Amino acid sequence: MELESVPGVGAKTAAALRELDDPEAALRDGDVASLARAPGISEGRAARIARGAIRAEHDDPGGFAATKRAREIHEDALALLTDRTVTDYAAKRLATIYPSGVRSRIEEVRAFAEAAMEREPDAAVLDALSAVEPLAEPGDVQVRDRCLATRDAERYADAQAAIPEVSVEVVDDARQLAELARSYSTVVALDEAFAGVDIEGDVRVEPDALEEPASVVPERVLTFFARNRDRIRAAAEVHRVADLDAPCDLDTLLSALDQLDEDGSVSGDEELDRLATAVDDLDAAVSTAESVANDHLREAIEEQDVTIEGTDLLSLVERGAGVDSLLQRELADEYAAAVEKARDHLVDALALRDMEATARRAFPDEPAYPVEHSEDVVARLREELTAARDQRATRRKRALADDLAEMREDAAALVDAALELDVELAIARFAADFDCTMPDLTESEGVAIEGGRSPLLDVPFDEVEPVDYAVEGVTVLSGVNSGGKTSTLDLVALVTTLAHMGLPVPAESARVGRVSELHYHAKTQGTLDAGAFEATLREFGGLVTDVSADRPVMVLVDELESITEPGAAATIIAGILESLSEREATAVFVSHLAEDIRDAAESDLAVDGIEAEGLVDGELRVNRSPVKGKLARSTPELIVEKLADDGDDDGFYGDLLSKFE
Repeated sequence: MELESVPGVGAKTAAALRELDDPEAALRDGDVASLARAPGISEGRAARIARGAIRAEHDDPGGFAATKRAREIHEDALALLTDRTVTDYAAKRLATIYPSGVRSRIEEVRAFAEAAMEREPDAAVLDALSAVEPLAEPGDVQVRDRCLATRDAERYADAQAAIPEVSVEVVDDARQLAELARSYSTVVALDEAFAGVDIEGDVRVEPDALEEPASVVPERVLTFFARNRDRIRAAAEVHRVADLDAPCDLDTLLSALDQLDEDGSVSGDEELDRLATAVDDLDAAVSTAESVANDHLREAIEEQDVTIEGTDLLSLVERGAGVDSLLQRELADEYAAAVEKARDHLVDALALRDMEATARRAFPDEPAYPVEHSEDVVARLREELTAARDQRATRRKRALADDLAEMREDAAALVDAALELDVELAIARFAADFDCTMPDLTESEGVAIEGGRSPLLDVPFDEVEPVDYAVEGVTVLSGVNSGGKTSTLDLVALVTTLAHMGLPVPAESARVGRVSELHYHAKTQGTLDAGAFEATLREFGGLVTDVSADRPVMVLVDELESITEPGAAATIIAGILESLSEREATAVFVSHLAEDIRDAAESDLAVDGIEAEGLVDGELRVNRSPVKGKLARSTPELIVEKLADDGDDDGFYGDLLSKFE
């Protein structure tokens, strides 16, 4: 699939999508999670791109919901599904499911929906899903303790592009490489020419480093897993609770994740922890070691009786000697013991091993009071500890990154599967909550619904009365006020829309003829002015002209007579219905002028009726299922009939009732 052939994908978006491993597969599968990993593409935009790709794949022109009310029905249907999602991803993913007149697309979704309906929504699974989110790509990884080095300007540019997380330096010779080694804990030379050069420090010659960036910057892998650690763990829990087949061994993956801190550093390495602690505690340990030595020496001096003969004192003064000479002469052993205590404390406090010799040189043998450390030696010790820590960390990072890198695709698949499960469970919950079944989708015209209940009504679903209704060709639907004519139209529209989305419908059974467009015109509030009236007629004129066997349509209209005077409205509606009938369209027009429309038509028009069973305690009792071929009586007629039956009007109500015949 050519990326820029997808509607809504320009050159910039195509370039972002090419950053993905397999953008064509993601587009073909409607994989919103994968598409959203492309730079600068949000989940919402990914869903729109996925819809465009799906339409292109199925050669789908779109436009099924051809009117505002038809689009509202689709939005309402989608809301019923998204209300049953746990993750934001699932809601975006469901937005890629749209009503279509293309059979291949419908069948594709039907297969997915039928499998989803086999799922058993479980509270534990839904709870586990609440912590799952699509994986995020960290874009802020920066590594300052190592660098790349090369003598080649072209390779320099390639290195900057391939591994932007580290500095890239141009060097001319081994001397400049050695200078870099003094500034960085690790230098990776990209040129084979540096192989065999003996340079102090951690200098590695890796000509293939650009092909394996993780070997140079393991932080790239580690930061990815650290940022997504909770999401991957949640996805693993979903797999366990839902008993899904995992793409990898979950214990191995979770064990590797346990070795990561939130910042992407490696945890659980005692040697690395020892070195890191030593670097952090060095200054405090040196200071405490000085105190240990001076406390010991002070106590020794306080307890020591020192006698200096006059000639000795004169000799010391003449030589300009001070307390150091006195210490060396009279307290040499005690000074040596104090220094040894300082050295022992420093080594023990920092838990030093290989660098013990350096640490012991931090306190010199020459007597002095107070005892002080050597700044040069401590600085050297700090460099050795820091280098050892960084090198150990890099080795551990590389080892862990190697392990995790092998599991990256599996981790992504793990999260994607959990997110897709949420999509499936939303469909399963929708089907269960509204007693849905998969409809039969046929190539013949019309719709037949048995036991249909609309979840769009503003009453609890279990209180909705079931409706049976079948339509073939064009029909006028009559009925009493508040009898359910509009809700019947909504049910027909909803069942038709869901069927063309490939989803189950809220009915005991349903048969839906395939249509390319659904035109649903809601009731107009008030009479239209001349311009609006003309525009409405033009709209119906264009609709009638475009209907054909290759482009079947369903037309649902609620009280079109409200657009103009009743007499003219009946004539206009009759003409529209006759034209639609000639073109074998499916249409239901709700109207209080059913009888007038039938009289105005030059051919027989089917009239169905939602019948009232009568008035009981002032309330209308209605059979909500339309009766085929029945012109329903109006509410005023029922009221007059009730009054006539009371028989206390001297015949007035009876005469009035006869006017309805």
